[in-house]
Amino acid sequence: MSLDLALSIARSGLASIQRNLAQTAQNIANAETPGYTRKTVPQQAMAVADLPLGLRNADARRAVDTALVNQLNGSRGTVAAATVREALLRGIEQAHGAAGDGATLGDAVSALGDAFTLLRAAPADAGQQHAVLVAATTLTTRLGDLSRAIGGARQQAQDGIVQEVSAANAALRDIAALTIQIKARPPGGSAELEDRRDQAIATLGESMEVQAVHRPNGEVLLIARGGIALPLDPDRDVLGTLQATVGPETFHGAGGSLSGVTLNGSDITGQISGGRLGEYLSLRDRVLPRYQAETDLVAANLADRFARQGLALFTDADGTTVPDPAQPYAGSAQVGLAGRLRLSLAVTAAPRLLRDGTDVVAGGPGGPSAFTPNPPGGPAGFTGLLDRVLTYSLGAEAAAGVAWAPIAGNGLGPDGTLQSPFPAPATLSGYADSVTVAQLGDRAAATAVREGAAGLQTALEARFAAGSGVDVDAEMAGMVTLQNAYAANARVISTLQAMWDALLATRS
Repeated sequence: MSLDLALSIARSGLASIQRNLAQTAQNIANAETPGYTRKTVPQQAMAVADLPLGLRNADARRAVDTALVNQLNGSRGTVAAATVREALLRGIEQAHGAAGDGATLGDAVSALGDAFTLLRAAPADAGQQHAVLVAATTLTTRLGDLSRAIGGARQQAQDGIVQEVSAANAALRDIAALTIQIKARPPGGSAELEDRRDQAIATLGESMEVQAVHRPNGEVLLIARGGIALPLDPDRDVLGTLQATVGPETFHGAGGSLSGVTLNGSDITGQISGGRLGEYLSLRDRVLPRYQAETDLVAANLADRFARQGLALFTDADGTTVPDPAQPYAGSAQVGLAGRLRLSLAVTAAPRLLRDGTDVVAGGPGGPSAFTPNPPGGPAGFTGLLDRVLTYSLGAEAAAGVAWAPIAGNGLGPDGTLQSPFPAPATLSGYADSVTVAQLGDRAAATAVREGAAGLQTALEARFAAGSGVDVDAEMAGMVTLQNAYAANARVISTLQAMWDALLATRS
């Protein structure tokens, strides 16, 4: 081997070491930068006819397991979705009141029954009559508060849909722009850009879960849950939706007024699942409309079962009769009734009607038995109506041996497509309790899902950090090794210099 070749090899070694030292310094400097992945500089030994020629450095490469990245992005989407569900349902839970504190919807129905029981012991007692009115008012207030909480959560879901569509569009534009830059770079020369693109995909994954399929030419194919291929365009939004004011009667779908989510103009609402966007859609279109319907059915059946026994204690907000709950829920005046239910002005003006009754009941097969109200000046100890209320209005039968019509368990929601997840009990208090348990259970389940998904995300992040993150200690140890190698190559050059000096001295 000639001295010139030995010098060339040593110089290439020094250049390679300098490149690796620079990359190590960059890794250390960016160790805490979100989304940054550890980079390495591959080296290749050059030789011709078994004669070594030195080292050649390739472009920096990322240490990334794409399958792990997709799994991590999926867990982020699950955590984001569960966090949204938990937050929105927690407000409804507060409106329900905690089970066991005596303030739930079922507790309010039971408290009304207790007030009627005390009134029956002293039918003419004005104080007990007032107590019944207070209990009935508490119940209507509880229904109204719950209805408003559900409506507020549903509006938050609608607003969240608009926000997440905007965020997803921004992420898609960013991914598209970065992909164009990556494709324009030589192979292996886009590691930093790929980090930024992965970060943008992670951001998109919190809005809607996606799987990223990387192509050799630098392109990336994004597939959302539900099999939706998301196009990449840096100059326009591909997703669309419209802001709207949500009411109990509004819905998305045929005949509805709520906007869905479109992809290049085509509605893909039903295909979207996962991430905050999927969760907001589920809450707006399925979960919360079901909650509203169940709460409305408590109100409708409460008013109806009292009125059918001869006491029109509850009315709609305008004083009209509450609609028949035996009729289909969708499209009826039952929709939103929980927020409108009021005490009858006639009863509040004349509390004695709680004892005497307000209406004649004709009676008939398959329904309540006949009833005639206690006339003005009638017996002060009249208990006929109170017995009917306690035995039938608050019980499982409309008359002896005649069951109440079942409370609807399907055909719910403003479009009639939803159903309750529980069989409806026959009594008002039982149904109200079931509504409370089911709705509070959804919040508890959301919390459990969030905690489990967060634990998985933490574990996946640890795996990702171990494989792709920067270990400062390891980088520092590698730097020491590189410095030693640098010193060795420097000694080779120094020795070659001495040899050249010796040769030149000999010639002179």
